[in-house]
Amino acid sequence: MYYVAMKDHDIGRNLATEQYLMNNVDFDEPLVLFYYEEPSIIVGRNQNTLEEINADYVREHHITVTRRLSGGGAVYHDLGNLCFSFVVDSDSQEFGDFKTFTKPIIDALHAMGATTATVSGRNDLLVDGKKFSGNAMYSRNGKTFSHGTLMLNVDLDVVPHALTVPTDKIASKGIKSVRSRVTNLRPYLAPEYQAITVPEFRDTLLKKLFKVDDLAEIADKAYQITPEQQKAIDKIYEDYYANWDWVYGKSPEFTVKRRQHFDMGTIDARLLVADGHIQQIKFYGDFFGSGDVHDVETALTGLRYDHDTVAEKLGTLDLNTYFTGIAPADITKLITD
Repeated sequence: MYYVAMKDHDIGRNLATEQYLMNNVDFDEPLVLFYYEEPSIIVGRNQNTLEEINADYVREHHITVTRRLSGGGAVYHDLGNLCFSFVVDSDSQEFGDFKTFTKPIIDALHAMGATTATVSGRNDLLVDGKKFSGNAMYSRNGKTFSHGTLMLNVDLDVVPHALTVPTDKIASKGIKSVRSRVTNLRPYLAPEYQAITVPEFRDTLLKKLFKVDDLAEIADKAYQITPEQQKAIDKIYEDYYANWDWVYGKSPEFTVKRRQHFDMGTIDARLLVADGHIQQIKFYGDFFGSGDVHDVETALTGLRYDHDTVAEKLGTLDLNTYFTGIAPADITKLITD
């Protein structure tokens, strides 16, 4: 087995590296990758991104949002979470067999004291009945990767805020995540690991996986990415993980309902969004205005459905003409957050 311990803390660049190595490098042995990143949300390939995230909270807290190639539900990462990924030939493992893929990780965790860690359900790893890892899988051109999270010391207070969307705001055809009771691993590890950091956790897992006492013993197994390969990885990053159309535009058609009462009246906005763009929008309410609000609806139709794009367009209109006494920033927030 070969391994890569990624140095980057950008989830998009790490996913791009995983994608490149799977599709472009032929290994004569399985490959394992470890990486961890700044606060981020990663949605599954078939999900409606905006239905999975609390867009207002995410923007205010500078949480990166991206979409992965694999299916499954949305997950939150921060620097207290370690990600792992196994890349193998497709004929060596059955697609969807998470138990076999994750067994080496479970065995290593048992050796570190988390003896109740187990695989449960379709793709979760649990300890004392609480989830600490979600896993997903992707297969293409004879290769398969199975990747997952390991919540060592994640800020659990953030999770319900970042991943909770009021149910009365969006009705979608997307595949929604199922929220589980989650926990961190650190309290379940043996005493000598209670203060372990994420890099130390990664290195300990590597030593357990390779059955060595020092990583120097497996220096020849550490795969090195060349500058030329890095350029190709950067291109994948730009085309996919930093690409708005990939992250948001792949979302299935959905409807959005926004209603808020202001001092000068109530606005009820209804939107149909497909491929991340506003296909239809209609305003209802008891607000005042001398202009025909249809002008605003026409201006917004066809735009990307994100805060900055909508704000920019609304900034070209005299909104007081249509929504007298209601601040433009409040209207933007009503529509997009």
